[in-house]
Amino acid sequence: MDLLPSAHVDTFARDHLPPDHLWPVIEAPGYPERINAATELLRAPAGLDRPALRTADGETWTYADLRRRAGQIAHMLVDDYGLVPGNRVLLRAPNTPWNAAAWLGVLKAGGIVVTTMAAIRARELAPIIAKTRPQVALVDPRFVDDVVAAAPGLPVVTSFPEGKPETFDDVRTSSDDVALLCPTSGSTGVPKITMHFHRDILAIDDTFGRHYLKLTPDDVVACSAPFAFTFGLGMLMVFPLRAGACSLLTETVTPVQLADLVEREGVTVLATAPTAYKQILKAGQAKQLAGLRAGVSAGEHIPEGVWTRLRDEIGLRVIDGIGSTELLHIFISAAGDDIRPGATGKPVPGYRATILGPDDEEAGPGVEGRLAVIGPVGCRYLDDERQKAYVVNGWNVTGDTFLRDEDGYFHYRSRTDNMIVSSGYNIGGPEVEAALDDHPDVVEAAVVARPDSERGAVVCAFVVLKDGVDRNPAKVAELQDFVKHQLAPYKYPRDVRFIDVLPRNSSGKLQHFMLRRIVEGTLH
Repeated sequence: MDLLPSAHVDTFARDHLPPDHLWPVIEAPGYPERINAATELLRAPAGLDRPALRTADGETWTYADLRRRAGQIAHMLVDDYGLVPGNRVLLRAPNTPWNAAAWLGVLKAGGIVVTTMAAIRARELAPIIAKTRPQVALVDPRFVDDVVAAAPGLPVVTSFPEGKPETFDDVRTSSDDVALLCPTSGSTGVPKITMHFHRDILAIDDTFGRHYLKLTPDDVVACSAPFAFTFGLGMLMVFPLRAGACSLLTETVTPVQLADLVEREGVTVLATAPTAYKQILKAGQAKQLAGLRAGVSAGEHIPEGVWTRLRDEIGLRVIDGIGSTELLHIFISAAGDDIRPGATGKPVPGYRATILGPDDEEAGPGVEGRLAVIGPVGCRYLDDERQKAYVVNGWNVTGDTFLRDEDGYFHYRSRTDNMIVSSGYNIGGPEVEAALDDHPDVVEAAVVARPDSERGAVVCAFVVLKDGVDRNPAKVAELQDFVKHQLAPYKYPRDVRFIDVLPRNSSGKLQHFMLRRIVEGTLH
């Protein structure tokens, strides 16, 4: 792959890109040779005095405020920590203005952002840090302990740099320079780290943002996902800032609280998971979303009944979509009159998609198979053999089973791997199994998805206990709490079932499909 000359002094990221023959096909429009995504996002097309960020407790930052504070952070990184272009900076914080400024400040200085969720634990942070090798971490003071436990020698910054110059000459990075290292959710063992260029950040806005959201400076955008999820990063940072709009930042809110905020704060565009829309409907609060001009759903397929109720009760035609960390944001969707309830949609302009059969050949309409996508962004794992499995003949193969109908609409069927999608979160079954196996009373454990009307699916764990250990509700709670302290709390098994022996085939391989039959009620 012929890449433009890099501005990075530290060549770690470019040195660890996948080899050329393992890249997906990239069909990107022409971008200037030198682009710094932070420069582009802070242009403030509607004026620097416009609000860029608001919080639920009344704090407001204008574009001028955000630009100044990002500049101060860039100065701090360079002046106090010797950051050079290409160095990595770990971010660990919830959705706060400080975190937004930190993200932009790293890019301004030519650094590479390593995005992590505030919810994950030291067990999950340690392999991310080991693989990305950050020079410094910018951490919300409430979430320091896990960083220190995961990387004792890593410099950690927890306070805003006061007194630093407010203007910074942004590094003129190459459009082909890596800007983001984003861990995929649900990995076990060594995490998969996706690598995204400065031009990729703009490409997701030039596709999904421009053609489906169509934000204006008068929009106020809310999203329940954190910045560390690329869904949240696009909805709260990339799309609003590039349009001169305003983001309403929230940390942890329930769907009911989110509906209240939408009404109270004048939100015009809401992005969340289908589970949240379900719970808002269940609570009788759909009317609080009546002021929205657009709703976006991603993370899992939105049930047709939920979509129809929102349309019928408040006239909201939710934009469904599928995206992935590997492709940074949504690549199949539909909006307005192009929506067909029950279908996810068609490829977003700039992308093309197909269905691959068992022989990796493209399948025709009406055939279920593996979803494969090509577009202006694509999978690049940081120094990872799993690149070979994700990219097939130039296609990004997402791990989802879809069907394409005669009119070119794509319909979701299931995951093709052992990923559990619960309330929009991807949870790797092996990761939960590994956590349970570390409990002293557990002989072995296996995890599968159990269908759930509220969350789509929940984690169901089958556990073999040591002889003499009581099987009771107290032990269930103990195992659940144990997982919560090992992994991000949303990954814990909501359903724990004790079993004498796990089903295996003649060669000793665990048969997860037998456990799925049990939870689905087809095997007793």
